[in-house]
Amino acid sequence: MRVVVCGAGLTGLALAGRIAALGGEVLLLERARGPRTQGYMIDFFGPGYDAVDAMGLRPAVERVAYPVSEAVYVDERGRRRASVEPAQFASGPLLNLMRPDLERVLREALPGDVELRFGTGPAAVDARDDGVRVTLEDGTDVDADLLVGADGVHSTVRRLVFGDEPRFVRHLGFHTAAFTFEAPDVHARVEGRAYLTDTVRRLMGFYALRPAGGSRHRVAAFGVHRTPDPQVPDDVVAAVRAAYGDLGWAAPTALDRMPPAADVYYDQVAQTVVPRWSRGRVVLAGDACHAVSLLAGQGASLGIAGAYLLGGLLAGEGPADRALARYEELWRPVVEEKQRTGRSAARWFLPATPLQLRTRRVALRLARLPVADRGIAALLAGESTSLIRDMSRAEGTPG
Repeated sequence: MRVVVCGAGLTGLALAGRIAALGGEVLLLERARGPRTQGYMIDFFGPGYDAVDAMGLRPAVERVAYPVSEAVYVDERGRRRASVEPAQFASGPLLNLMRPDLERVLREALPGDVELRFGTGPAAVDARDDGVRVTLEDGTDVDADLLVGADGVHSTVRRLVFGDEPRFVRHLGFHTAAFTFEAPDVHARVEGRAYLTDTVRRLMGFYALRPAGGSRHRVAAFGVHRTPDPQVPDDVVAAVRAAYGDLGWAAPTALDRMPPAADVYYDQVAQTVVPRWSRGRVVLAGDACHAVSLLAGQGASLGIAGAYLLGGLLAGEGPADRALARYEELWRPVVEEKQRTGRSAARWFLPATPLQLRTRRVALRLARLPVADRGIAALLAGESTSLIRDMSRAEGTPG
């Protein structure tokens, strides 16, 4: 089977590697001119962890993980107001990873026969019952048995085949930004933990990173703020400074040393809801069809796990349309439950009022008690699934 995968993010990389490892021919397209360097720290656990384990990549992923023993909420002067251990809310092992580092592990693990093309993407799609022709932006045509849109919330494949973006993207009332900056003093203060501002309507978080290149004291910063407008501003640097400019503690240093706009990740916080994930020989994967949002916190895990599942089903016996139907039948209930969890956890993640903020502080203190711990974990992480472990066992792989 020849497969064209659009999007060399986490889902596209995992899917390309999985299909190629099972004997398929893969062309992986990425519109960006090279690997992305922007991104934020993620809590990686659940089915995605099971998938990288089954693919033999767990040791490589563990090598790029960061030890984060605690998430600490601090006031504008850096005083501790509440804290939580991230591992409390994961079913099974949890790793803290920078998203670009996880992408690099998946990219470096691609089999040599995967063709990866940067700087191009689909301009038109001719989908048929027995295959698909993809016209690329340079005017060339590519014929394949299957086209996969793994190109994120703002998927071009989805727009070309399924319809315009507003039909499928649900804005959740937040914008988010992420960038890295150099600051020895902030690095020393946050090393080994995650620090977040204990604030209403907007927050910033900080993580100390390992040295890279000539930078010895890199800090990863991310921000989330409430806004009813889904539109991303033209000047994202100005927007970040306007949204977080009145925060205290490490925020002024971060904003003062923020990189140029090209090195800042910025987007709305959204979920994607697509009534049907496939049409003929075109199928959507990852955030293109089931983004759960930053609030749910498991988008990377679900994207990689869904890719593992889809690749395995395509390699099985039977026609492609049966595999695509089975993929959606098995995976849609899992991601829809996580989407519900993400929407219900919004007030917890970013309180809108001082009362909600105080309520969160109390809940975090209670989270250290065993019974409350389990209840809050269910609220924030949702249900666990053994679907990927079951598939890997059936195939006889180590996971």
